[in-house]
Amino acid sequence: MGYLVKDEDLSIRQACLAMKLSLSVYYYCFKDKTEDKIIIAELEKLAEKHPTYGFKKMFHLLRSEGCIWNHKRVYRVYVMMGLNIRRKRKRRLPARVKTPHILPIECNVTWSMDFMQDSLINGKSFRTFNVIDDHNREADDRHRYIHEC
Repeated sequence: MGYLVKDEDLSIRQACLAMKLSLSVYYYCFKDKTEDKIIIAELEKLAEKHPTYGFKKMFHLLRSEGCIWNHKRVYRVYVMMGLNIRRKRKRRLPARVKTPHILPIECNVTWSMDFMQDSLINGKSFRTFNVIDDHNREADDRHRYIHEC
């Protein structure tokens, strides 16, 4: 690359085009990882103090202490240190054994009750309390009432 710029009198941009490189590759400067050591030290302190904290909580603690590192950089160091912990999955409950409902043999043995709400065309809503015999599925009119809202 230096040959093209010095001897051929090409600009840096033209030399990068000829070599099929981007300008960012030409101007890239290797960064020293000394600041990563500072991040590692801070993360180790937090990991000792709060071993169950994940990345987000640790990053927010670093920010509250006044550290202004980029979250991507801190995450890279965090993963490099092996601090990323797996999330605990919810334990599945064992499958419930479904049993069929018991059908009553005669009337007035078991009853079911329920509240229902509906509205009329004009917008007025009403609620009903329904009591039904499980044997013959007939409603008992003595226990039924309508309450207008």
